[in-house]
Amino acid sequence: MYGNETVGYKTLKSDCSEESFPFKGAKGIVINSRQKKSALIVAKLLDFLALVSEPLEHDIICLPHGQQNLPQELLPLLEQYDNLILWFDNDSVSWGNAKMFTKKLSEGRCSLIRPLENQPAPYICLKNGYNIPTIVKSAQPVSHASIVTFANLREDVLTELYNSDKVSGVKWERFPALNGILKGHRRGELSILTGPTGSGKTTFMSEYSLDLACSSVTTLWGSFEIRNQRLAKTMMTQMFCAPLEKNLNKFNEWADKFERLPIYFMTFHGQQPLNTVMEAVEHATYVHDVAHVIIDNVQFMLGISSSEAGFLDRFSRQDALIASFRNFATTCNCHVTLVIHPRKERDGEQLTPNSIFGGAKAAQEADNVLIIQHKMSHASLKLRKYLQVAKNRFSGDLGIMPLEFDKEALSFRTKQK
Repeated sequence: MYGNETVGYKTLKSDCSEESFPFKGAKGIVINSRQKKSALIVAKLLDFLALVSEPLEHDIICLPHGQQNLPQELLPLLEQYDNLILWFDNDSVSWGNAKMFTKKLSEGRCSLIRPLENQPAPYICLKNGYNIPTIVKSAQPVSHASIVTFANLREDVLTELYNSDKVSGVKWERFPALNGILKGHRRGELSILTGPTGSGKTTFMSEYSLDLACSSVTTLWGSFEIRNQRLAKTMMTQMFCAPLEKNLNKFNEWADKFERLPIYFMTFHGQQPLNTVMEAVEHATYVHDVAHVIIDNVQFMLGISSSEAGFLDRFSRQDALIASFRNFATTCNCHVTLVIHPRKERDGEQLTPNSIFGGAKAAQEADNVLIIQHKMSHASLKLRKYLQVAKNRFSGDLGIMPLEFDKEALSFRTKQK
């Protein structure tokens, strides 16, 4: 509803999955109004229905796009409330999404249901006979963004302990080996991908980010080297594991499915001022609730080449970019992946974190360093390719993942045995 007007609807299927129409940019909410100045906000229709049956002193609201996005158009509808309580699933990803939404909704009036084992989503609470009004009363106010006490940290630590298996982040479907090393994709981190020229950095990052977007990780692509239409074509080919030009009769069907993914593209190409790019990134993160930003690649964005004169200038510009994105990732709780070319190395030498163009600052600031490596197999005389996790601040685990390229599907995905 938007005022008294119906502007969309949700469907609930027999397998408990749901769909929203329109699937993007809905301008209304599902609401059970009780004429209160406080509202309880959930992401799923099942949770909404579970709460409607409870004796609660709150209006009950279901967001149109779940945890994926909180459209700006909804904010005026929520201005009437003095207090807002957000109750999402009890996992670390949902917890991070809820905290992100409070920044839009004004943190001072927001409280959160913490994702503890005995405080799952409302529908599960109803099924298990939990006391829902008691759980609602346990909602904790959101603290000031720049000031915390141990009381706040204590609850966060407890949340992580209860969710030790979930706090590691969103898992990859196409790259299960990465789950074993990196454990998952987490908000607030800075990752760097490097590799030799022509090694497939953009193609790999396209599929890596597509995998996450298919798991509802809202993604913003900044492709400064190749055009967006070429990138989108690559991603669609990877999504459906088939070349588009050989399946033109399926293009509209596939395009409709691809369009539903939470992927946005910056329109920049070639060299751009850092401030201009950061302004666009911050705007997109606020408006579209972006969880993953990709910059491909840093040298193209800054207009830096390895032959450029003035080492100090180009290094200082790259250091400023890395510092800006490091601060953005932490402050906005958004994952940033920077694709950076390596400096010139001798033929046959394996790359290391110190091979990243621009010096040591990039590797020092990064939480994760991923390197596409080439190695000649003397037995078969074939060039083998693999992804090396050379730094992993979250768990410390390092390792490699073999990369086998399917030229038809433009895919590095791990084949099922």
